[in-house]
Order: sequence, then C-alpha cells, then structure tokens
Amino acid sequence: MTLTTTSFDWVRQLVHRESAIVLQPGKEYLVEARLLPIARQAGLTDVSQFVESVRTRPSPDNTRAIVEALTTNETSWFRDGDPFTALTSTVLPSLLAARGPSERLQIWSAACSSGQEAYTIGMLLEDALPNAASRVAITATDISREMVERTRAGRFSQLEVNRGLPAPMLVRHFVRAGNEWEVAPQLRRMVTASECNLAAPLPRMGPFDVVYLRNVLIYFDLPTKQAILRRVRDVMRPDGWLFLGAAETTLGVDDSWERVVVGRSSAYRPLKGK
Repeated sequence: MTLTTTSFDWVRQLVHRESAIVLQPGKEYLVEARLLPIARQAGLTDVSQFVESVRTRPSPDNTRAIVEALTTNETSWFRDGDPFTALTSTVLPSLLAARGPSERLQIWSAACSSGQEAYTIGMLLEDALPNAASRVAITATDISREMVERTRAGRFSQLEVNRGLPAPMLVRHFVRAGNEWEVAPQLRRMVTASECNLAAPLPRMGPFDVVYLRNVLIYFDLPTKQAILRRVRDVMRPDGWLFLGAAETTLGVDDSWERVVVGRSSAYRPLKGK
C-alpha cells in the first residue's frame, strides 16, 4: 500500500467536506483502490504522490474526481424487490385515489447511480398506467456527474441488464443499440437526471409524492442524516411516501416520520403537525 496516513486523512476531510460521506479509519484500502486508476491516468504510480499533488495544487476537476471515486455506485434493477412491489400494489392506488385526474405524480430517485432505480420505477408505472409518460415525472439525482450522464444516456451493457432485469421487461422497454441496450423513448421521457448533493441545500424541486432514498443514509453521520431527512420532508407532499434501504430507518434519527408496513416492505410518511 502506498497511501500514507497524511494522505488518507486529507482525502477523508475532503470527501466529508464535499459530500458529508464518512470514511472511517480502516478504509485506506478502499481509497487506495479507487484512486489508483486516477493516479495512473495522471502519470503517477503512487496514490500518495497523486493526493499530495492535488493537495498542493488543487483544481476543481481533480477534487471532483477524488470525491466521485469515493462515492459508492452499487445498483441493480429491482434492488431488494419489495419497495418496488409496494409501489404498484399500495402506493400508486392510494395516490391515484387522492389526486385529481389531471395531477401529475412526481417521484424522486435520490442517489440514483447509473439510473437503474429510476428506470425500474418508470417501467413499473408505464405497465400500470395508461399514458404514463404524461402522468408521471421521475427526477433522478446523484452527486456524481458521470452517473448523471449515464442516467441521461439510458444505455446499459448486457452484463448490467442481466442484474435483475426480467426478460419480458427488457423486450418491452428497451431497444438494441449495438452491444448495449437503450431505454425506449417513451420511458426516457419520464426521467429527468441532474446533479444533487444531498448533504447540501437542495435545489428547487418537487413537491414529490414518492421518494426513494435507499442505501444512502448509511454513509453519513447522525447530524447529516437528520439534515437530509429534514430537507427531503420539505420537498415532499404531506401525504407522500419515503422508501429507505433495508438497513436504514428514521427511528431514533428524526421523529417527524411515521413508519408504515407496506406488504413485506416498510415506508415512512410525514407526521402531521411535525
């Protein structure tokens, strides 16, 4: 390992300052592995040399490259299953009953990575709703510019579509693009992708009927989790639905949410008067 303690500490501070992600001691191997390709691209074989060069001669491109390299972009289609089953079995009927026929449903896929979650939601709603493209707007955001660009492109390799995408849905909602698969135009129209740092004040957006904020809060300390949940609540409708990851909860973090059981999953709803 070539990463010195000084370099690791500087990277930790940079990543926390820019994204609020906490890199605990013991994650030196992760920093080393993620930054080595960037160091080599810069003509260096030593990660600490690269970090020192960025520290002494900072540039927006290099600091962004470090932060994005340390952002986890793990994703797949229908990840964990149950929160998506709950969308069509319970959440959608409830929202349609509460909304007027001309009201557009707004859904936020936060920390969307390369877009699989946003397009999973889109496919489900397109199959469940006539003229879904005109009735549903899906906002997909991520801190990584590269991931946002990938979401906008809507192109996935065979290996990526093999990770959880049922063959009938692939046929219905995608078209071949050489060796890749491309999201069909009507599905793409439902999804708008943009950059968003959850640890900073949110841009003007919403109000959302449903928010998927899954497998994100686990990377933050308690004050940051609390701040993010407050910001999310501020851009949700009073009767909205929030889905977190299986290992995440608002309990003991923010008491302005009510946990509700939805099938085999759980969702959180804003408590009135909080």
